[in-house]
Amino acid sequence: MTTPAVRPDNKNWIFWLILGGFFIVSVYVLRSVLLPFVAGIVIGYLLDPLATRFERLKMGRTAATCLVLFLVAVILVPAVFALVGMIDEQLSQFINAVPGYMASLSKKLEPVIANLQDNIPGLSRDKIREYLQGNISNGLKLLGGVLRKLITSGYALFNILSLLLITPIVAFYMLRDWNNFIKKVDSLLPKAYKKEIEAQARAIDKIISSFIRGQLSVCVLLGTFYAVGLTLVGLDLGMLIGFIAGVISFIPYVGSIVGFISAMAIAFAQFDTWIPIAQVVGVFVVGQFIEGNFLTPKLVGDSVGLHPVWVMFALLAGGVLLGFLGLMIAVPTAAVIGVLVRFAIGKYKKSSLYKN
Repeated sequence: MTTPAVRPDNKNWIFWLILGGFFIVSVYVLRSVLLPFVAGIVIGYLLDPLATRFERLKMGRTAATCLVLFLVAVILVPAVFALVGMIDEQLSQFINAVPGYMASLSKKLEPVIANLQDNIPGLSRDKIREYLQGNISNGLKLLGGVLRKLITSGYALFNILSLLLITPIVAFYMLRDWNNFIKKVDSLLPKAYKKEIEAQARAIDKIISSFIRGQLSVCVLLGTFYAVGLTLVGLDLGMLIGFIAGVISFIPYVGSIVGFISAMAIAFAQFDTWIPIAQVVGVFVVGQFIEGNFLTPKLVGDSVGLHPVWVMFALLAGGVLLGFLGLMIAVPTAAVIGVLVRFAIGKYKKSSLYKN
Protein backbone atom coordinates (compact mmCIF):
# COMPACT_ATOMS: atom_id res chain seq x y z
CA MET A 1 0.00 0.00 0.00
CA THR A 2 1.42 3.36 -1.05
CA THR A 3 1.74 5.98 1.65
CA PRO A 4 -0.01 9.18 0.55
CA ALA A 5 2.25 12.18 0.07
CA VAL A 6 2.24 14.63 2.91
CA ARG A 7 0.80 17.91 1.77
CA PRO A 8 1.78 21.08 3.56
CA ASP A 9 -1.02 22.72 5.47
CA ASN A 10 -2.15 25.88 3.70
CA LYS A 11 -2.54 27.53 7.07
CA ASN A 12 1.18 27.25 7.81
CA TRP A 13 1.66 30.73 6.41
CA ILE A 14 0.00 32.10 9.57
CA PHE A 15 2.74 30.52 11.69
CA TRP A 16 5.49 31.95 9.48
CA LEU A 17 3.82 35.35 9.47
CA ILE A 18 3.69 35.41 13.27
CA LEU A 19 7.28 34.19 13.50
CA GLY A 20 8.46 36.85 11.04
CA GLY A 21 6.57 39.57 12.91
CA PHE A 22 8.08 38.45 16.21
CA PHE A 23 11.57 38.53 14.68
CA ILE A 24 11.10 42.06 13.30
CA VAL A 25 9.76 43.37 16.61
CA SER A 26 12.63 41.72 18.51
CA VAL A 27 15.23 43.33 16.24
CA TYR A 28 13.63 46.75 16.72
CA VAL A 29 13.38 46.41 20.50
CA LEU A 30 16.93 45.09 20.89
CA ARG A 31 18.49 47.38 18.25
CA SER A 32 20.67 49.18 20.81
CA VAL A 33 22.51 45.99 21.84
CA LEU A 34 22.56 44.01 18.61
CA LEU A 35 25.26 45.96 16.77
CA PRO A 36 28.38 44.08 18.02
CA PHE A 37 26.65 40.73 17.42
CA VAL A 38 25.53 41.67 13.91
CA ALA A 39 29.01 43.04 13.18
CA GLY A 40 30.55 39.75 14.33
CA ILE A 41 28.15 37.74 12.16
CA VAL A 42 28.93 39.93 9.12
CA ILE A 43 32.68 39.52 9.68
CA GLY A 44 32.27 35.76 10.00
CA TYR A 45 30.22 35.64 6.80
CA LEU A 46 32.69 37.74 4.83
CA LEU A 47 35.74 35.78 6.00
CA ASP A 48 34.22 32.30 5.65
CA PRO A 49 35.53 31.71 2.08
CA LEU A 50 39.08 32.49 3.20
CA ALA A 51 38.84 30.12 6.15
CA THR A 52 37.41 27.45 3.84
CA ARG A 53 40.44 27.81 1.56
CA PHE A 54 42.79 27.23 4.49
CA GLU A 55 40.70 24.16 5.42
CA ARG A 56 41.34 22.74 1.95
CA LEU A 57 45.05 22.94 2.76
CA LYS A 58 44.48 20.28 5.45
CA MET A 59 44.22 22.87 8.24
CA GLY A 60 41.68 22.46 11.05
CA ARG A 61 38.77 24.86 11.18
CA THR A 62 39.86 26.37 14.51
CA ALA A 63 43.42 26.89 13.28
CA ALA A 64 42.11 28.36 10.02
CA THR A 65 39.86 30.74 11.96
CA CYS A 66 42.71 31.91 14.18
CA LEU A 67 44.99 32.43 11.17
CA VAL A 68 42.36 34.43 9.24
CA LEU A 69 41.54 36.69 12.19
CA PHE A 70 45.26 37.16 12.90
CA LEU A 71 45.91 38.23 9.30
CA VAL A 72 42.96 40.62 9.40
CA ALA A 73 44.17 42.13 12.68
CA VAL A 74 47.74 42.53 11.35
CA ILE A 75 46.41 44.45 8.36
CA LEU A 76 43.49 46.28 9.97
CA VAL A 77 44.93 47.55 13.26
CA PRO A 78 47.87 49.49 11.73
CA ALA A 79 45.54 50.82 9.04
CA VAL A 80 43.09 52.13 11.66
CA PHE A 81 45.85 53.85 13.65
CA ALA A 82 47.25 55.40 10.47
CA LEU A 83 43.77 56.54 9.47
CA VAL A 84 43.07 58.13 12.85
CA GLY A 85 46.40 59.96 12.73
CA MET A 86 45.68 61.18 9.21
CA ILE A 87 42.21 62.43 10.14
CA ASP A 88 43.57 64.23 13.20
CA GLU A 89 46.30 65.92 11.15
CA GLN A 90 43.93 66.92 8.36
CA LEU A 91 41.33 68.35 10.75
CA SER A 92 44.02 70.35 12.57
CA GLN A 93 45.16 71.82 9.27
CA PHE A 94 41.58 72.61 8.32
CA ILE A 95 40.84 74.39 11.62
CA ASN A 96 43.98 76.52 11.23
CA ALA A 97 43.05 77.34 7.63
CA VAL A 98 39.42 78.36 8.32
CA PRO A 99 40.25 82.09 8.90
CA GLY A 100 42.10 82.15 5.58
CA TYR A 101 39.15 80.47 3.87
CA MET A 102 36.76 83.08 5.28
CA ALA A 103 38.99 85.93 4.11
CA SER A 104 39.32 84.38 0.66
CA LEU A 105 35.57 83.85 0.40
CA SER A 106 34.87 87.44 1.50
CA LYS A 107 37.26 88.73 -1.17
CA LYS A 108 35.65 86.57 -3.85
CA LEU A 109 32.17 87.68 -2.77
CA GLU A 110 33.00 91.37 -3.30
CA PRO A 111 32.10 91.29 -7.04
CA VAL A 112 28.82 89.52 -6.16
CA ILE A 113 28.04 92.18 -3.58
CA ALA A 114 28.88 94.99 -6.04
CA ASN A 115 26.68 93.36 -8.70
CA LEU A 116 23.76 93.10 -6.27
CA GLN A 117 24.16 96.72 -5.27
CA ASP A 118 24.25 97.84 -8.91
CA ASN A 119 21.09 95.89 -9.75
CA ILE A 120 19.29 96.82 -6.53
CA PRO A 121 20.37 100.38 -5.64
CA GLY A 122 18.48 100.43 -2.36
CA LEU A 123 20.67 97.71 -0.88
CA SER A 124 23.58 98.68 1.33
CA ARG A 125 26.91 96.97 0.64
CA ASP A 126 27.58 96.58 4.36
CA LYS A 127 24.18 94.94 4.90
CA ILE A 128 24.74 92.57 1.99
CA ARG A 129 28.19 91.66 3.33
CA GLU A 130 26.78 91.11 6.82
CA TYR A 131 23.96 89.00 5.40
CA LEU A 132 26.28 86.78 3.33
CA GLN A 133 28.86 86.43 6.08
CA GLY A 134 26.08 85.71 8.58
CA ASN A 135 24.73 82.94 6.35
CA ILE A 136 28.21 81.47 5.97
CA SER A 137 28.66 81.61 9.74
CA ASN A 138 25.27 80.01 10.32
CA GLY A 139 26.11 77.35 7.76
CA LEU A 140 29.35 76.53 9.56
CA LYS A 141 27.50 76.40 12.88
CA LEU A 142 24.90 74.09 11.36
CA LEU A 143 27.61 71.86 9.92
CA GLY A 144 29.36 71.80 13.30
CA GLY A 145 26.11 70.89 15.02
CA VAL A 146 25.47 68.07 12.55
CA LEU A 147 29.00 66.72 13.01
CA ARG A 148 28.68 66.98 16.79
CA LYS A 149 25.37 65.12 16.66
CA LEU A 150 26.86 62.43 14.46
CA ILE A 151 29.81 62.00 16.82
CA THR A 152 27.74 61.91 20.01
CA SER A 153 25.07 59.66 18.56
CA GLY A 154 27.83 57.51 17.08
CA TYR A 155 29.36 56.91 20.48
CA ALA A 156 25.96 56.19 21.98
CA LEU A 157 24.93 53.93 19.13
CA PHE A 158 28.11 52.09 18.38
CA ASN A 159 29.05 51.60 22.01
CA ILE A 160 32.73 51.44 21.12
CA LEU A 161 33.67 49.34 24.13
CA SER A 162 31.18 46.61 23.32
CA LEU A 163 32.26 46.63 19.68
CA LEU A 164 35.90 46.18 20.62
CA LEU A 165 35.24 43.46 23.18
CA ILE A 166 32.25 41.52 21.87
CA THR A 167 32.59 41.71 18.08
CA PRO A 168 35.91 39.81 17.84
CA ILE A 169 34.55 37.04 20.09
CA VAL A 170 31.34 36.71 18.05
CA ALA A 171 33.35 36.81 14.82
CA PHE A 172 35.63 34.02 16.06
CA TYR A 173 32.78 31.68 17.02
CA MET A 174 30.73 32.44 13.91
CA LEU A 175 33.73 31.87 11.64
CA ARG A 176 34.74 28.68 13.43
CA ASP A 177 31.23 27.22 13.62
CA TRP A 178 29.80 28.65 10.38
CA ASN A 179 29.44 25.29 8.61
CA ASN A 180 27.89 23.67 11.70
CA PHE A 181 25.50 26.60 12.02
CA ILE A 182 24.39 26.20 8.39
CA LYS A 183 23.88 22.45 8.88
CA LYS A 184 21.73 22.99 11.97
CA VAL A 185 19.57 25.57 10.21
CA ASP A 186 19.26 23.25 7.21
CA SER A 187 18.11 20.39 9.47
CA LEU A 188 15.28 22.57 10.84
CA LEU A 189 13.81 23.45 7.46
CA PRO A 190 10.30 22.08 6.80
CA LYS A 191 10.72 19.04 4.57
CA ALA A 192 7.86 19.97 2.24
CA TYR A 193 9.57 23.24 1.30
CA LYS A 194 13.20 22.31 1.88
CA LYS A 195 14.34 22.27 -1.76
CA GLU A 196 12.66 25.56 -2.56
CA ILE A 197 14.06 27.26 0.56
CA GLU A 198 17.57 26.00 -0.19
CA ALA A 199 17.32 27.27 -3.77
CA GLN A 200 16.23 30.73 -2.60
CA ALA A 201 18.92 30.73 0.11
CA ARG A 202 21.59 30.02 -2.51
CA ALA A 203 20.26 32.88 -4.64
CA ILE A 204 20.31 35.22 -1.63
CA ASP A 205 23.86 34.15 -0.71
CA LYS A 206 25.04 34.77 -4.27
CA ILE A 207 23.57 38.28 -4.32
CA ILE A 208 24.84 39.26 -0.87
CA SER A 209 28.35 37.87 -1.38
CA SER A 210 28.69 39.41 -4.84
CA PHE A 211 27.37 42.79 -3.77
CA ILE A 212 28.98 43.22 -0.34
CA ARG A 213 32.41 41.80 -1.11
CA GLY A 214 32.51 43.52 -4.48
CA GLN A 215 31.23 46.84 -3.14
CA LEU A 216 33.78 46.81 -0.32
CA SER A 217 36.54 46.42 -2.89
CA VAL A 218 35.08 49.27 -4.95
CA CYS A 219 34.90 51.55 -1.88
CA VAL A 220 38.53 50.86 -0.93
CA LEU A 221 39.91 51.34 -4.46
CA LEU A 222 37.76 54.39 -5.20
CA GLY A 223 38.55 56.02 -1.86
CA THR A 224 42.27 55.43 -2.44
CA PHE A 225 42.04 56.99 -5.91
CA TYR A 226 40.14 60.06 -4.68
CA ALA A 227 42.43 60.52 -1.67
CA VAL A 228 45.64 60.26 -3.70
CA GLY A 229 44.27 62.35 -6.57
CA LEU A 230 43.01 65.21 -4.41
CA THR A 231 46.24 65.20 -2.38
CA LEU A 232 48.36 65.41 -5.54
CA VAL A 233 46.23 68.32 -6.74
CA GLY A 234 47.10 70.08 -3.47
CA LEU A 235 43.61 70.30 -2.00
CA ASP A 236 43.46 70.84 1.75
CA LEU A 237 41.72 67.90 3.43
CA GLY A 238 42.10 66.04 0.12
CA MET A 239 43.05 62.79 1.84
CA LEU A 240 40.10 62.97 4.24
CA ILE A 241 37.55 63.99 1.61
CA GLY A 242 38.72 61.27 -0.76
CA PHE A 243 38.55 58.65 1.96
CA ILE A 244 35.03 59.68 3.02
CA ALA A 245 33.86 59.79 -0.61
CA GLY A 246 35.13 56.25 -1.09
CA VAL A 247 33.69 54.87 2.14
CA ILE A 248 30.15 56.12 1.47
CA SER A 249 30.26 55.04 -2.17
CA PHE A 250 28.36 51.92 -1.11
CA ILE A 251 25.34 54.24 -1.34
CA PRO A 252 24.94 54.70 -5.11
CA TYR A 253 26.01 58.17 -6.30
CA VAL A 254 25.96 59.63 -2.76
CA GLY A 255 29.67 59.16 -2.07
CA SER A 256 30.78 60.89 -5.25
CA ILE A 257 28.25 63.73 -4.87
CA VAL A 258 29.17 64.43 -1.23
CA GLY A 259 32.88 64.23 -2.01
CA PHE A 260 32.57 66.46 -5.07
CA ILE A 261 30.56 69.18 -3.28
CA SER A 262 32.93 69.17 -0.27
CA ALA A 263 36.02 69.25 -2.47
CA MET A 264 34.66 72.06 -4.65
CA ALA A 265 33.70 74.17 -1.63
CA ILE A 266 37.23 73.94 -0.21
CA ALA A 267 38.83 74.36 -3.65
CA PHE A 268 36.83 77.53 -4.29
CA ALA A 269 37.97 78.98 -0.95
CA GLN A 270 41.57 77.75 -1.21
CA PHE A 271 42.64 78.41 -4.80
CA ASP A 272 42.84 81.76 -6.57
CA THR A 273 42.99 80.35 -10.12
CA TRP A 274 40.69 78.05 -12.06
CA ILE A 275 43.35 75.49 -13.03
CA PRO A 276 43.53 73.63 -9.66
CA ILE A 277 39.72 73.84 -9.36
CA ALA A 278 39.44 72.20 -12.79
CA GLN A 279 41.92 69.55 -11.64
CA VAL A 280 39.68 68.75 -8.65
CA VAL A 281 36.77 68.36 -11.07
CA GLY A 282 38.94 66.13 -13.23
CA VAL A 283 39.74 63.81 -10.32
CA PHE A 284 36.04 63.12 -9.75
CA VAL A 285 35.26 62.80 -13.47
CA VAL A 286 38.04 60.23 -13.92
CA GLY A 287 36.99 58.48 -10.70
CA GLN A 288 33.41 58.15 -11.91
CA PHE A 289 34.59 56.87 -15.28
CA ILE A 290 36.80 54.23 -13.66
CA GLU A 291 34.05 53.17 -11.24
CA GLY A 292 31.31 52.96 -13.86
CA ASN A 293 33.34 51.23 -16.59
CA PHE A 294 35.83 49.06 -14.71
CA LEU A 295 35.44 48.71 -10.93
CA THR A 296 31.70 48.14 -10.52
CA PRO A 297 31.23 45.90 -13.62
CA LYS A 298 34.27 43.75 -12.74
CA LEU A 299 33.99 43.56 -8.94
CA VAL A 300 30.22 43.80 -8.36
CA GLY A 301 28.72 42.85 -11.70
CA ASP A 302 25.32 43.51 -13.19
CA SER A 303 23.76 40.18 -12.22
CA VAL A 304 23.39 40.72 -8.47
CA GLY A 305 19.77 41.81 -8.91
CA LEU A 306 19.95 44.90 -6.68
CA HIS A 307 18.88 48.07 -8.47
CA PRO A 308 20.63 51.24 -7.22
CA VAL A 309 17.30 52.88 -6.34
CA TRP A 310 16.29 49.83 -4.29
CA VAL A 311 19.67 49.89 -2.50
CA MET A 312 19.31 53.62 -1.70
CA PHE A 313 15.80 53.11 -0.36
CA ALA A 314 16.88 50.15 1.76
CA LEU A 315 19.82 52.06 3.24
CA LEU A 316 17.69 55.13 3.96
CA ALA A 317 14.90 53.10 5.55
CA GLY A 318 17.37 51.01 7.56
CA GLY A 319 19.23 54.09 8.80
CA VAL A 320 16.02 55.87 9.84
CA LEU A 321 14.55 52.83 11.62
CA LEU A 322 17.62 51.25 13.21
CA GLY A 323 20.51 53.70 12.82
CA PHE A 324 23.90 52.19 12.00
CA LEU A 325 22.56 48.69 12.68
CA GLY A 326 19.96 49.33 9.97
CA LEU A 327 22.68 50.36 7.53
CA MET A 328 24.51 47.09 8.19
CA ILE A 329 21.50 44.87 7.54
CA ALA A 330 19.88 47.01 4.83
CA VAL A 331 21.54 45.36 1.83
CA PRO A 332 21.07 41.75 3.04
CA THR A 333 17.43 42.54 3.82
CA ALA A 334 16.98 44.13 0.40
CA ALA A 335 18.52 41.03 -1.19
CA VAL A 336 16.18 38.71 0.72
CA ILE A 337 13.11 40.77 -0.21
CA GLY A 338 14.22 40.95 -3.85
CA VAL A 339 14.70 37.18 -4.12
CA LEU A 340 11.39 36.44 -2.39
CA VAL A 341 9.51 38.90 -4.63
CA ARG A 342 11.00 37.30 -7.77
CA PHE A 343 10.11 33.86 -6.39
CA ALA A 344 6.53 35.00 -5.70
CA ILE A 345 6.23 36.48 -9.21
CA GLY A 346 7.47 33.21 -10.70
CA LYS A 347 4.87 31.25 -8.71
CA TYR A 348 2.17 33.71 -9.73
CA LYS A 349 2.98 33.34 -13.44
CA LYS A 350 2.67 29.56 -13.12
CA SER A 351 -0.66 29.78 -11.31
CA SER A 352 -4.13 29.55 -12.82
CA LEU A 353 -4.80 33.09 -11.58
CA TYR A 354 -2.27 34.45 -14.08
CA LYS A 355 -2.92 32.00 -16.93
CA ASN A 356 -6.67 32.42 -16.85
